[in-house]
Parts: sequence; structure tokens; C-alpha cells
Amino acid sequence: MKEFELKYGCNPNQKPSKIYMANGDDLPIEILSGRPGYINFLDAFNSWQLVKELKKALGLPAVTSFKHVSPTSAAVGNPLSDTLKKAYFVDDIEGLDDSPLACAYARARGTDRMCSFGDWVALSDVCDVTTAKMIKREVSDGIIAPGYEPEALEILKSKRNGNYNIVKIDPDYVPDPQERKQVFGITFEQGRNNFRIDRDLLSDIVTENKNLPESAVRDLIIALITLKYTQSNSVCYAFDGQAIGVGAGQQSRIHCTRLAGTKADTWFLRQADKVINLPFRDDIGRPDRDNVIDSYINKNEEDVCADGIWQKYFKTQPEPFTPEEMKAYLATKTGVALGSDAFFPFSDNIERAYRSGVTYIAEPGGSIRDDAVIDCCNKYGMVMAFTKMRLFHH
Repeated sequence: MKEFELKYGCNPNQKPSKIYMANGDDLPIEILSGRPGYINFLDAFNSWQLVKELKKALGLPAVTSFKHVSPTSAAVGNPLSDTLKKAYFVDDIEGLDDSPLACAYARARGTDRMCSFGDWVALSDVCDVTTAKMIKREVSDGIIAPGYEPEALEILKSKRNGNYNIVKIDPDYVPDPQERKQVFGITFEQGRNNFRIDRDLLSDIVTENKNLPESAVRDLIIALITLKYTQSNSVCYAFDGQAIGVGAGQQSRIHCTRLAGTKADTWFLRQADKVINLPFRDDIGRPDRDNVIDSYINKNEEDVCADGIWQKYFKTQPEPFTPEEMKAYLATKTGVALGSDAFFPFSDNIERAYRSGVTYIAEPGGSIRDDAVIDCCNKYGMVMAFTKMRLFHH
């Protein structure tokens, strides 16, 4: 296929629209179902790069959930605890523990379920039946993978009345080393960001505490590779083999750190007994449960425990999760890894990160206030590595 005509561009008024190879070669993809759009393909090609790189760096199947050209999460195929399975609504999935790819999907899709609503999924490996069954029951726009088991493909093709977007990509495709795009009729050109992220990038530890366990190395690599494909400014919290909070596209770095930290806090709080055991009515589906849980934790649009409201969602009135209880619960969480796509200009970022259990940090360094940032890390016994590599992505 030389080119693929799209329904429209970013918005319905932006026509005509298509994707094609500038050199006239065939596209490195097959569209097996549906008709992906402009933004779908932006998500597809960015997300595929992320999981391919994660798999190469860590040697485990990797999955990411994308929305509007940034990941909501990314994960590798570690087994899930029983508590995490309940928090992700996958405790009923048969064969989950036998499929590392399905475990990676459960983690990536379950981390920030509100943001993943209507997502694009990327798999590093051939899609198996267990993973396909999980994807089928979630609200999703499409998927990209290097292949699909025959039964898995049929399961996915039955999604959205047969219109689910399924893309197969050539895993051996290597893009041109130069990238080009137009803005306002003006062509921009740059070399592709082929910088390799691995353990060697974490060798310059600048804090007094230099104890960096392998689990932290894994999580920092996940955070940094996630940031490489996240709209900047961006900060990523990672834990237990997955990104647990991504702050993307903020003009101020502290806002990235706060946003991602709040998401990381919510991820931990979803696993608390009070949340796991919320007495939902049987007719409340997963997306509605996600919204209610978020309101229960973050006290958003409505008080879901209040009289006249709780009856819409629960069999019995739940006890509120008080701020004091949440603070005490979060105080028990440590060992979180944090990556930043550029240097921290002020130590307030470290103060905020500490509140969300951060122990390990990787950032480029190079700020005139590096000493203050390092001192703040030392105050809390954190480990921080300077990568000397900025990871802006636009």
C-alpha cells in the first residue's frame, strides 16, 4: 500500500488528508480492520516506538496506552498481585498469569483508566488470545502490533461492530534518519531521536545515597523511555514495572510533577482496602466505576458518599476516605522512580516527588540550581542520577 486516504486530519474541516511514504515506498503497515484516522496514526506510530524500545531495553513484552499523542501509562509483563488485579478489574481473567503480554496490557490499561478511556493500544509482541479478550471489553479506538494470533484477530475484529481499528506493523521497518514536518507551510527537519536509553545512562549518581537496585533501574528506564514519547514538558513516575503517573504538556515543570504525582497517588489509593471493597451496584459498569472511584479518592464533581447520591452507585453507603487516612496510607509508600525530560530548575519538584514516595530520580542535570536540587534529594535520602540527555518531544 503506497498511501492511505484518511477521512480528515486533526479536525473534520482539515481535508484532504492521507498518510504516505515521501520516497514512494510501500507503507510499513497493514490495516486489518477499521479505518484509522489522522490522530489514530499519530498515536499508533508514537506508541509503537515506545513499546519496541521498552522491549529492546528490558527484554520483556511491553504495552502502552495512548491518548492524544501521549502515553497514559506504559508497562512490561510482570505478574500482578491479587490486589492489583482487583484494582484493574482483571481478577476474572483466566490465564492472565500465563501471558506476560496480557500482564503488561493489564498494567498499562489499568493505571489511569479514566485517561485510557477510548485509547490507542500498542503491543511489542504478537497479540495473543488472552490479551485480545481483555482489549475487547474496554472502550478503545484501536491497536497496533507486529502480528496477531488468528483467534485473537477474530476476537478484535468483532469489537465495535466490526469497525475496530487494527493495524499490523512490520517490526523490521527502520525509518529515515531525518525527520521532516511542516508548520505554517514551513518545513522543519531534524535527525530522529535515536538516543539509546539503558542502564549506562544512570551511572552518574550525584547524591550521597548511591544505592540503585535493579528494580529501580528497570523503573527509571521505563520512566525515561515513556518520556521520550510524551509531549513535553513531561515527568513520569514509575513503580513495579510500569508508569503510574504521567504529567504531559505542561508549561511549568512543577505542574508536570504535581500532575503526575497526583496520578501516582491515585494509583496507590485505588489499591487501598476502602477502594477495593467499595460496594458497587451490580449494574454499574467499569467506566462508571472508574469515574466514581476517582471522585471518591479526589473529591471531584460530586460527593459520591452523600445521601441522595450514593444510592446511584452503591448497594450500601460507603464510608468516606478521609484526607487523614489517605495521607497515612500514602506515607507507607516508597521506592517510586521518577524521570524528567529536562532538568529540575527548583527543589520544589523534589519536595512534591517525596510526598508521592519517590526514592529514585533520573534527570538530565545542567540547571544553575543543581546544587539545591541535589541537597534536597540528600535531605530525603534519595538517589539521583544525571543523564545529561534532554528528552523533549513535540
